[in-house]
Amino acid sequence: MTKTDIWATYESRLPRVSRHIYEHLDEELDNDRLAGVACMSPYHWHRIYRAVHGETLAATVKRLRLQRAAAELAASDRPVPLIARRCGYPNLQSFNRIFKAAYGLPPARYRKEGSHRMFQTIRDKEDWAMYDVTLRTFADMPVMGVAHRGAYMEIGKAFEQLFGTLFSRNLGDPHARMLAIYYDDPESVAESALRSLACVTVAQPTPVDPPLQTALIEAGECAVLLHKGPYADMRFAYRWLYGEWLRNSGREVRDAPVFEIYLNNPREVPPAELLTEICLPLR
Repeated sequence: MTKTDIWATYESRLPRVSRHIYEHLDEELDNDRLAGVACMSPYHWHRIYRAVHGETLAATVKRLRLQRAAAELAASDRPVPLIARRCGYPNLQSFNRIFKAAYGLPPARYRKEGSHRMFQTIRDKEDWAMYDVTLRTFADMPVMGVAHRGAYMEIGKAFEQLFGTLFSRNLGDPHARMLAIYYDDPESVAESALRSLACVTVAQPTPVDPPLQTALIEAGECAVLLHKGPYADMRFAYRWLYGEWLRNSGREVRDAPVFEIYLNNPREVPPAELLTEICLPLR
């Protein structure tokens, strides 16, 4: 088997493992089980996964479980002990400790005081300075990525496949920026039908083979909201941007999808330090 054949095999198996993790977060997900999903030896699969994704399988599972927990704490009244059990922590004290280490607050306080609360408070125009919104003009940005259909909070599956594919095809570019394009409004489109694209910038449009596809973020002016904090809080930032900033700005939206630019990596910084630019195209 040639080197190309070997990495093509890995490329076909990486998305299968990623999907399994997302779809079975409530279940036991140890290295042996995931190696079985990948149809690879547990002695080697863990190292291959880390080489491709930059973190261990255990770190991925922990990060995704806590991310889902943060989303549930921010957007639901589900009891904390139930959320803890869904994350694989039957011991509430352990869950409190681990969640606080990642998000800076224990779960109950995060629900009441987390960064999502900032965007849930309607403020006067004079208070807008606390929200970092700027106007910026972008040039055309060609991108390549992997399409995702379903909950926006699960677009990580497409990013996992994207980076696994780029790695296996030797297409990685250390200077590329990580973006996501969101085509639908999650308040009006069924979650299962939401369309998005996990992507990276490219120097120029280049023919690609599936699962990769190309797209173009068209040149134009955007309102850019700098969001600092967990991805679970983003829905509230969007509501504020559309419901408060846009309504009072006197501007009109352009016929182009909103997109996000990720300034750092959730594998490298804690959730509270994540920086995301939400870009709203304007006429």
